[in-house]
Amino acid sequence: MMLKDHGKNHKEITLTNGNLHVFANDEVFEQLGDQVYVMADNNLQIPRNQYMSYTPDAHVGIGTCIGTTAVWNMRDGFVSPSIVGSDIGCGMRVHLTPLTKGDIQDKKLRRKMVDSIEKYVPTAERGHSHYKNIRVEKVVTEGIHGLPHKYVPDHYTPRDRRSVTHVETAKFEYNHDYLDGIDDKMWARAWQQVGTLGGGNHFVEIQSIEIREEKRNIAEQWGLFDGQVIVMVHSGSRAWGGMLAPKFIKDFRKAMELWGVQTPDRNLVFAPINSEEGQRYISLMYSALNYAVVNRHMLAYGVREGLKEVFGSEFEMPVLYDLMHNYALKEFHRKQPMLVHRKGATRALPAGHFLNAKAYKATGHPALIPGSMGTSSYIMVGEEPGEKNFYSICHGAGRIRSRRATKELVSVDQFKSSIKVGTDDEVIVNHRTLESILDECPQAYKDVDQIIDSVVGAGLASVVAECKPLAVLKGV
Repeated sequence: MMLKDHGKNHKEITLTNGNLHVFANDEVFEQLGDQVYVMADNNLQIPRNQYMSYTPDAHVGIGTCIGTTAVWNMRDGFVSPSIVGSDIGCGMRVHLTPLTKGDIQDKKLRRKMVDSIEKYVPTAERGHSHYKNIRVEKVVTEGIHGLPHKYVPDHYTPRDRRSVTHVETAKFEYNHDYLDGIDDKMWARAWQQVGTLGGGNHFVEIQSIEIREEKRNIAEQWGLFDGQVIVMVHSGSRAWGGMLAPKFIKDFRKAMELWGVQTPDRNLVFAPINSEEGQRYISLMYSALNYAVVNRHMLAYGVREGLKEVFGSEFEMPVLYDLMHNYALKEFHRKQPMLVHRKGATRALPAGHFLNAKAYKATGHPALIPGSMGTSSYIMVGEEPGEKNFYSICHGAGRIRSRRATKELVSVDQFKSSIKVGTDDEVIVNHRTLESILDECPQAYKDVDQIIDSVVGAGLASVVAECKPLAVLKGV
């Protein structure tokens, strides 16, 4: 393994099967561990790879590290379900409120907000949707456009429909014929889960923001102000993507066996983009992206309904932005179409880039980066030098230890201290016992401030606002 240091938190590592770019400051880089390079070298065995990198939150995953960006030409390249991940379309969403931190300083009020939201947002892993009149076939084919108007608050203002204009993509186009192979069980489970949170690291968090002075102009254009209360949502495609992912791992593995293709890791699978397997996967992956953006939209709808019970029927909560961090998307780079895989990586486009949503063409779009419970999250904006990494940045803090190891090494008292239990600044949590979510404590994750320092130091993106947690709903 040879290392070339390009400076500015950018290192290039020559492995047996190709080159890996790593964007991390020295402290984060030293903590990565050997296994991430083994996985990268396995991934680089996929033919005709054009580029591969890790963001600073990189850590070992199944088949591929979380924090991976991997690129192939559309013409003769490959697609890999392993480099998309199991929670297809998992991503972030932020909504703005007119509230300030001072308005909800009272812990009893924050508890009331959490309890009210939980009436409308199912947090149990097997929780069922409240929205029985939503048709899943419309969701997976039309995205947000497939929702009944009653769930799109701004549907009656066609010139200012933030619900569809202030998102990375409101509707993904694909060949709907591939839906014919989906069984009834999958359709039924997906119908039951629209607008549900899910478990693991998914959350709804109430935060207050602090604007970075050097980006105050952009913040104001986005509608942000110091002390503002915002709502951040993290969730994905639930059962729809969750059932597709293992099916495709199995189907691709069978196809690779027929082709006589092997990899050192049986969880790493791939196929030519233009093969039948590749086209079926890309189409159904896009169906999961449609489901995911709708699921986050409906989670936010539930939050809004809950907060109306607390603050009155006139309470509004416009979306700032919605984006994904688990997907493979056709994008134009270097004057040619490429398939950019991002597994635990966020696209952060700079001002003026043609792929920006129209609403954010002049500034670049908000890049939404969560921390961990008790730590800051960040709203960022892409910078021009990000082109060297196909405009990918981190997707969060990134785990530093497994769920089992966290439960063995971290006490409930340490968890309580990290979220300031018993103080006026306590982060209110929906769970009655912290022991049930101990594996999601801040000690399970890398230092998010070091992750952000790595991204900023590499010139990939800049911080617009820091978001401090006030209350959080986690999946049960």
